Amino acid sequence: MGSMTAVMDDIADGYTAAQLFGQGTTYTYDDVIFLPGHINFGAHEVDLNTYVTRKLKLATPVVSSPMDTVTEADMAITMAMMGGMGFLHYNMTTEGQVAQAKRVKQHVPGFVTSPAALAPQSTIADFEALKAKRDVRGACITEDGQPGSKLLGIVTSRDTDFINDRHTPLSDVMTRDVETAPESASLEHVLEQLKKSKRNLLPIVDSQGHLVRLATKAGFLEEQRAPRRAACSADGGGRLLVGAAVGTRDDDRARVDALRAADALDAVILDSSQGDSTYQLEMLAHVKRAHPDLQVVCGNVVTGRQARSLIDGGADALRVGMGSGSICTTQEVCAVGRGQAAAVYQVSRVADQCGVPTIADGGIQNSGHIAKALSLGASTVMCGSLFAGTTEAPGEYFMVDGVRVKAYRGMGSLEAMAKGSEARYHSDTQSLKVAQGVAGTVRDKGSIRTTVPFLAQAVRQGFQDMGVRSIADAHRALKQGSMRLEARSSAAQAEGNIHDMHSFRKVRW
Repeated sequence: MGSMTAVMDDIADGYTAAQLFGQGTTYTYDDVIFLPGHINFGAHEVDLNTYVTRKLKLATPVVSSPMDTVTEADMAITMAMMGGMGFLHYNMTTEGQVAQAKRVKQHVPGFVTSPAALAPQSTIADFEALKAKRDVRGACITEDGQPGSKLLGIVTSRDTDFINDRHTPLSDVMTRDVETAPESASLEHVLEQLKKSKRNLLPIVDSQGHLVRLATKAGFLEEQRAPRRAACSADGGGRLLVGAAVGTRDDDRARVDALRAADALDAVILDSSQGDSTYQLEMLAHVKRAHPDLQVVCGNVVTGRQARSLIDGGADALRVGMGSGSICTTQEVCAVGRGQAAAVYQVSRVADQCGVPTIADGGIQNSGHIAKALSLGASTVMCGSLFAGTTEAPGEYFMVDGVRVKAYRGMGSLEAMAKGSEARYHSDTQSLKVAQGVAGTVRDKGSIRTTVPFLAQAVRQGFQDMGVRSIADAHRALKQGSMRLEARSSAAQAEGNIHDMHSFRKVRW
């Protein structure tokens, strides 16, 4: 037995992360591969609980990017419901961002908190346009056409299908005798009432008859059929967690003040393409003075030196990545950045010594990339392109060459800069704008209600193959050197992907 142990000790497969990333070559996720470990537990036993900042804990290590084609209220709500978190973009007015954040905080799981609503003078044509835009089956009719005002009736396709004049006002066709539930009704009570009434829609109203939210049969059925998900991400009062991005200009200080005054913000991202700047350090110092209990995410950074600068300034988390996003051209245009695998390892190595979580931002194309980012030291990953084109992403679907798509663009694209994001690149005072991103389209990807649970389960299986039971366990193994890696040649990368097939269809879940 002693000689066998000696033989085993002499086997040195692969390299430690310190060895692999210390050779002067920058690597991204596809360039590296983890060697398998010993399995003595099931994938269902893998614990993905993590911290996105020093104080905010998540059950799913995934957050959505603060891009104007990725995260607004619908995305942030669903991300929190899936155990992750969403960060609202700031390519909108302060009032608009506050309204989006309040929508997340006011959301009651199981209900539609912003029901489709129209005024009684709206027409059947207006109703059809709303159906197409929001993919709904019916609309609530209120006094001013907005949720929150007095409920007058409901219109569904059954009320309008056989009416030829599409200019007919909805007041002529709507159902006025509407069954409702009180605002105090529990989710269980509402579900039971929906079952008994055999209706598709059940408006929830306050004591004055104002529309507060909506329960739908389709929503309950979707919830029952959805894959098993992690616990919701919530604050101490049971409200969903939400973060928001802001810039580093003087008027962004008022934006943070407004979000906090509305009691609608758990964390703020100081959104800069290069985070190691005097501007960000000054903004960080201000936020910490004005709102000491607010968690502040700083970045973006890719080096240990950058990380230490922001940590010393009081950062509660670091956002890692520069030029690694699918729509980012910073490395091409500005010749600055780092391979994302190397960036995550080197920044996380420094941040871990200070107890600061890191968010791997950019370059995530699949579940394997998530497993790699977490194993290289990140506490969470931030996804942009992976969630663009989903049901919850902002924007409307349209057809291109017979394919259903949504718009997706980098915040460094000229199109996004035209709406205000140039402050992120310190270009708002320049007469000549230099794009550091592109704009385009992505295919309809369905709902993240399916995507996120799949990604989480795939990461659990990846961790099982590596022989680690949790994110903390993976970080310990990386630091101790028992987590072994190798670089992959281009031939090895090709071999590790699908090859030698006449045709195939890749179905992930």
